[in-house]
Formats: sequence, C-alpha cells, structure tokens
Amino acid sequence: MPPVIRIGTRASALARKQTEIVSGLLLENGIESESVIIKTEGDTQTGIPLHEVGGQGIFVRALDDAIQRGEIDCAVHSMKDIPAARPDGITTAAILPRDPPYDYLAFDIPLDEISCIGTSSTRRKAQLLRHDPEFEIKELRGNIDTRIRKLKSGDYDAIMLAEAGLARMSLHVNGIRLPTKHFVPAPNQGTIAVVCRDDPGISDLIRPLDHQATRRDTEIERAVMEEVGGGCFTPQGIYCHNGSLIAEILSLDGKRYERMEEHVENSDDARRIGAELRDRSVNLILEAKEKLGLK
Repeated sequence: MPPVIRIGTRASALARKQTEIVSGLLLENGIESESVIIKTEGDTQTGIPLHEVGGQGIFVRALDDAIQRGEIDCAVHSMKDIPAARPDGITTAAILPRDPPYDYLAFDIPLDEISCIGTSSTRRKAQLLRHDPEFEIKELRGNIDTRIRKLKSGDYDAIMLAEAGLARMSLHVNGIRLPTKHFVPAPNQGTIAVVCRDDPGISDLIRPLDHQATRRDTEIERAVMEEVGGGCFTPQGIYCHNGSLIAEILSLDGKRYERMEEHVENSDDARRIGAELRDRSVNLILEAKEKLGLK
C-alpha cells in the first residue's frame, strides 16, 4: 500500500485550496495525502513591501526547509512564487495544467473614474503607469479576501489580482481581464507546482500529475527569467503560450522598457533570448535595484 504523502502548505485560503486540488488529483491516482500547515515570514509581515522582507521567495523558503528537515514530503506553490535559485535535493515533480494567466483589475466604480490602484508588484505598477502615468499606485498586500475587503471599504478605486487565484477560489469580483499583450504576466503566473525531495519514492508518486504542455511553456519562461536575473523586484513580464514568447523589462515608473517577442522551440532558445534581453536592459535592472535600496 502506498504511503500517505504529507503535503506542506501555507495557511492562506488560496494556498489551502491549491493543496486541496493536488490532494484530489493524487487521490484519483490512488495516493492518499494529508496537509501540514507551515507558517512563513511573508504571511506574518503583511504590512511591509515584499522587497523589504525578501521577495516572493520568502513564501517558498519555509516549505523548502520543512522538506529538507523531513517534516513534509512535498509542498504546493503558486509557481510564480518559486525563485530561480533552488536548493539542492528538491525537485519540481509536477506542474499542473495552467489556469488563466491574466492579471485582473477589480473595481466597483466606473472604469473611467479609477485613479488609485492597489498592488504590491513592481511589474504591475510599472505596466499600469505605462498605460496611464496619472494613476496613483498604493501598496497592497495580504490574501485575496483581505485585498477585496480593502477594495470594498474604499481604500482603493481598484486592485490588481491574478485571475487564476479568483478562479481557484470560485470568487466572482467585478472587473476586467487585462490582455497579456499589454500586461505581460509574471513568469509562471497561473500555474501550480508540486515540489518534493529528489527521491523517486516520493517524486514517482507525484509525477503523473505533470502536464507536459504547461511544463514546456513554464520552463521556457523560467529559462528567460534565470538569464535575465535582476531578482523578483525588477519589473519583468515573461509569458509563453505554445512556444510564443513575450518578455519585457520595465523601469519602475513604466516610462522605459525593453521587449522581445519570438517563437521559442526549446530552453536553449529561451536562454539566448533571456541573455539578449538582460544585456539590453542592464541599466533598467541596476536602476530598479538602486531605487529600491537593494544590493
């Protein structure tokens, strides 16, 4: 009889929902599992901008550590939160079929009256300011419910969310889907990844959940991201669908950007594009780090 897999998850409703999705898929394959809540520093310090507490990777680190200590067998993540540098001994065993990759602008007032928008993402801020330099962008962190509650209370005219999170939570919020052509998503946005110890006894049980088309596109995105570097604080959108890639680096104020659009066959192509984009954007990357006070 296969062992019961211990799945680590953050405590947020979205993280637990994503873990439920993975648990259900494992059960369909005859594998039982149990959830283990792991607290992360990013969940407790919600009033501080992400670049001041360690970036998106702060949500992943605690779960990686729990895997390495043997407290859990695997962990479920929004794949866009997983940093480029990964610890030894941990592998991405499965990437689920991609949910909607789009950014979503949620609002309750007429669209042409929006002036103040909430987001904690430097990418979203830069893309919004490129669209309309008159927007006021205010810091917004917290889980989906918290962000929607702040919108409803009038703290913001609109807020930016990932449509995938709304879909997974079956939340219906007034607003519009933003096109990937102009609001290029973060690398791997809309995908759920299952990471585990690099141990066939665990990874072989999880691997049947892997979706090859999504893995191919997300690996292309990650190859570009790894070559660009610049950390998760540099405003960058990288999105691939069936080999069609859009990748861009923006200034923090959205006034300047470098962009490439190509059809990509493999990760080698993606790394070539990432290296070229990095070379063309080096001043934007250095400028963003300096303005955010990063080393």
